[in-house]
Amino acid sequence: MTGAGDVERLLRRALAPVEPPEDLVGRLRNGLQSISDAAAEELEGWERAAIRDPRRWVRPGIAVIAGGAAGVGLFVLGAMRRRSRD
Repeated sequence: MTGAGDVERLLRRALAPVEPPEDLVGRLRNGLQSISDAAAEELEGWERAAIRDPRRWVRPGIAVIAGGAAGVGLFVLGAMRRRSRD
């Protein structure tokens, strides 16, 4: 019966909660901000004449998606921070 006890002990140890590093939120915020900034720079460089050529829509499309996702992530982080203060 020691085998079952060992498995249970190993499972408890493997499934123990882990605290995230204290600087995780800051690093995540910085990463999302840099993605958002890069997406904005990509869209700024896009010429209006390129709108007529669908082959040139890939990079701006990816920039819109990445920038939007990063913006949503930043919003969620801000909402979580405000909620934790209350």
